[in-house]
Amino acid sequence: MPLQVKAFQGLYPAMRVLFCLVALGACGTEANHLGNPLLWPVTLPVSAVEEAVYSARRAEVSSFVAANYPALLDEIRASGGTTLSEAFDLARVPAASRAEVTARFAEDIALYEADQEALVVALMVSGP
Repeated sequence: MPLQVKAFQGLYPAMRVLFCLVALGACGTEANHLGNPLLWPVTLPVSAVEEAVYSARRAEVSSFVAANYPALLDEIRASGGTTLSEAFDLARVPAASRAEVTARFAEDIALYEADQEALVVALMVSGP
C-alpha cells in the first residue's frame, strides 16, 4: 500500500473530513472561474441573484432600445439627447463617461445601424 493511504487509514472519520476540508481550502489560490469549493454554498446563490438582476436590467435596456431605435441612432449621430440619456440611465452608464461612450458609439454607428442588438450589448458593457 502506498505511504499516503497508510497514513490516511489511521485517521478517524471526522479527521478525514477535516483533512479534506483543509485540502479543499487550499484550492483557489490561482485564477479559475469556479473559485474556492468551500465558498460554493455562498457564492452560488449570490451569483444566481446577480445574474437575475443583470438579466432583468438587460431586458429593460433591450426593450427600450427596440422602442426607441431610430431616435437613439439620431441622438448618437448628434452626440447626445434625452432618449440616449434615458438609455444610459437604464444601462447605468456613469455620467462622467457618457460623452466618451457617445463618441465611441458615433465611431461605430454603421454597426449599430445594421444590428440593434449590438447597441444593446454596447450599452450594457458601458455600464457597471
